[in-house]
Amino acid sequence: MEDNNIVEFICKIPKAELHLHIEGTFEPELMFKIAERNHIKLKYQSVDELKAAYNFNNLQEFLDIYYIGSRVLKTEQDFYDLTMAYLTKASGQHIMHTEIFFDPQTHLENGVPFPVFFNGIYNAIMAAEKVLGIRVELIMCFLRHLDEASAFDTLEQSLPFKDKIIGIGLDSSEKGNPPEKFRRVFEKAVQYGFMPVAHAGEEGPVDYIHEALELLKIKRIDHGNRSKDDAHLLSKIALHKIPLTLCPLSNLKLQVVKDLKEHPLKHFLDNDIVATVNSDDPAYFGGYLNENIIAVQQALNLQKDDIIRLAKNSFEASFISAEQKKHYLGLVDAFVSEFKSH
Repeated sequence: MEDNNIVEFICKIPKAELHLHIEGTFEPELMFKIAERNHIKLKYQSVDELKAAYNFNNLQEFLDIYYIGSRVLKTEQDFYDLTMAYLTKASGQHIMHTEIFFDPQTHLENGVPFPVFFNGIYNAIMAAEKVLGIRVELIMCFLRHLDEASAFDTLEQSLPFKDKIIGIGLDSSEKGNPPEKFRRVFEKAVQYGFMPVAHAGEEGPVDYIHEALELLKIKRIDHGNRSKDDAHLLSKIALHKIPLTLCPLSNLKLQVVKDLKEHPLKHFLDNDIVATVNSDDPAYFGGYLNENIIAVQQALNLQKDDIIRLAKNSFEASFISAEQKKHYLGLVDAFVSEFKSH
């Protein structure tokens, strides 16, 4: 398939996105607009100056600027605007279903009550489902640099909204914050009916992936790059069909890989892993879902069959019903047939 042809194929194929932090979709233009609306002065003089600050050497440097951005979000309208901007973008990229992470502790620490940020996000989702036809689920993340008590408090605050949140996750600074630290709060959350996922093996060691699987009983591994270092673990992941939500441009920007040609995605696909491609924090990492797939396709010389597989994996790895999966997989097959004929 010619280069421009495969790019069109990637852009238009129906797909799902499963590793996306709503706070990480905060484009500089919208950040300035909301800061002005809330009479908050940013330390950057212009959109361009803010964009220039989006040059990180590691996860911690990124998180520092990420938390600065979150401080301008104050009202329900702010969270609505942020969420609607992403969902509009996602719909335009032929994303049919997305499972969005949100970070309650970030907003609670900024003095925003749970109902304010939650209702803003949720109302945008309801509007987008109606207007854009995109399907959305929410996953609430605990910040791993904070303590277990804070995670338990967040879990309790989420319970009035439990029927609107499908799962719980674990994000923020990985190094020095092993999954084991959150074993009890994950046990409690699972008892409440939340689906567990966790970031593991991005910057942290392969041991963290073992811990997340064994102690937190996660159903999906967010990132999971380091699993390539452990053949036994890789076999286990393949056997039990535990999906990986990989984020190529994020990995490149945070120097998890020095070059996308070194990215383990193809290795995972070749080892029968349910690997998916996602954008993580697209406003900060230089690309939404289609840009991630295009970049990794070019770096690894992925073929059309690989792209079809990634699209199908994205639905297979999601937390939707078997019937819904069948529907979306049918849309992928229909698209492939139609694309062949034109």
